[in-house]
Amino acid sequence: MVKPEDIKLKGCSWLFEQTSPDEIFVPEQLTEEHRLMDQTAREFVEKEVLSQNDQLETKDWTLARHLMRRCGEIGLLGTDVPEAYGGIELDKVSSALITSRLGQSGSFSSAFGSQTGLVIMPIRTFGTEAQKRKYLPGLVSGETVGAYCLSESGSGSDALGARTRATEQEDGTFVLNGEKMWITNGGFADIYIVFAKIDGEKFTAFIVERSFDGVSSGKEEQKMGLLGSSTTPVLLQDVHVPAENLLGEIGKGHKVAFNVLNYGRFKLGASTVGSAANAISESARYAAERHQFGQSIATFGAIKHKLGEMTVRTYAIESMVFRTAGLIDASIKTANPETNSALLEALEEFAIESSILKIAGSETLDYVFDENVQIHGGNGYVRDYPAERHYRDSRVNRIFEGTNEINRLLIPSRLIKLSLTGRLPLIEIAQDLAEKIRTGELSVPRGKGPLQDQLVAVELFKKVAIVMLGLVLKTYGDKISHQQEILSLVADILIDTYAAESTVLRALLATTTGGREPILQSEAARTYINDAYARIDYATRSILGALMQGETLRIFVTAFGNLLKVEPINTVATRRSLATKTVELGGYLF
Repeated sequence: MVKPEDIKLKGCSWLFEQTSPDEIFVPEQLTEEHRLMDQTAREFVEKEVLSQNDQLETKDWTLARHLMRRCGEIGLLGTDVPEAYGGIELDKVSSALITSRLGQSGSFSSAFGSQTGLVIMPIRTFGTEAQKRKYLPGLVSGETVGAYCLSESGSGSDALGARTRATEQEDGTFVLNGEKMWITNGGFADIYIVFAKIDGEKFTAFIVERSFDGVSSGKEEQKMGLLGSSTTPVLLQDVHVPAENLLGEIGKGHKVAFNVLNYGRFKLGASTVGSAANAISESARYAAERHQFGQSIATFGAIKHKLGEMTVRTYAIESMVFRTAGLIDASIKTANPETNSALLEALEEFAIESSILKIAGSETLDYVFDENVQIHGGNGYVRDYPAERHYRDSRVNRIFEGTNEINRLLIPSRLIKLSLTGRLPLIEIAQDLAEKIRTGELSVPRGKGPLQDQLVAVELFKKVAIVMLGLVLKTYGDKISHQQEILSLVADILIDTYAAESTVLRALLATTTGGREPILQSEAARTYINDAYARIDYATRSILGALMQGETLRIFVTAFGNLLKVEPINTVATRRSLATKTVELGGYLF
């Protein structure tokens, strides 16, 4: 069996062990350097991007390229790139902060995300020394713009089903033919990371320059949102690609694609934090100014509920994002300094957490933007207010970087794979826990001090998640992949568990060390865990109902019901407290 000390910095180790507050990174621990980078990104977005969103939506790609160069000039594009290639290589906390601020920029955030996450990263992590020296400086400065070409009309989520072909020539070069779809920056990019199958079988990545004969862009897609982002097909017709532009190894393109997507998911989650916080500020200010029935609508209980819930959910996402950034940074620091793969290994290690952030972040942002429109009422539905643009721009986040449905399947599937290969002690622990829960022998010790009920609840959530996954695996074995509905329910339990623990540990740290707004952080954590309990209880009952019947079902439902006894709190009062302070400050509290 895997020992706890062996999985301390392993992906999903939080599920199998108790985490102490001093083992996580929280926003309250940001350094002065972090804050300066955050300020730089914030000022850039506020002064140079937001005021030009209308112009960007006219498809002004000259402006888009200018903004990309400005990002390069002030160092926002090179945080993941070593100085040898023109970057400034900061930690992933810095990358998360910058991405969070750029997430507020609407359409430009899409161009920025593609440049930094989907083009720079594959060259940074898989490129040869010559490729890094040739391409990274231009990408980091913003003089060169890149695009990532994975999806096709018949292979979106099924990336390995791509039909774009690469034919190897006698001189070692390759000829590419095919059509890529929905390519961000497609209309004006200078280089493309293209995935194709050599001889129709070997899935491989290439660096393709726009200047190569046979490369062209199709018409701009008429999209629901992100109207100021270029999205086109990319057409490849007998494109001759030099041998030195092969990215990674032949037949190993999936390693490039999926590891880059891991980072893209992490950064998408980070981008939603700033966007949600900004929307909360808009809602709070509008609610304070808008009067109905002789008083500010901010005084109405229904509005307070919305503001409070928007704050609780954003607090949870923020807590998870910076916790995960801290884990990735710690993993990189503890890696063998003689290897050049520490970043790549860290991103792969925390792939589950990245998928969690992608799902929870995108769905939270949709909720926040929807309520932002609702608080604005009729004004939220017209383009005179930014609420309308936020709403339509955010919808694609649940599709970007792998749909949320695919990511929900990836979370439990990867956990099962890690267990079957001996990396995580899932099966052994699940069997033991299931028997203890069935017989009523399981108990979680309670400590003394603040948020102890919530800490106990989190430990119960973990045990439920482990047992549910174990029962599903035991029932379906190697046919488990066909049970997508059940796997998605397991994923929901895991998402809520990671969020619940991240919020309560952050709040506990604030309570014990005098962090910002400790009482309100505690209220946010207590509210999140109260509601997570109801969602986890529902998912648990749904899974048991699918797996069992008769007396066995009754025994397990009763056992889990006895286990998941989380005393409800007055969430009306906690949300009111959060909302009142939000309106008072005119923005997001934390």
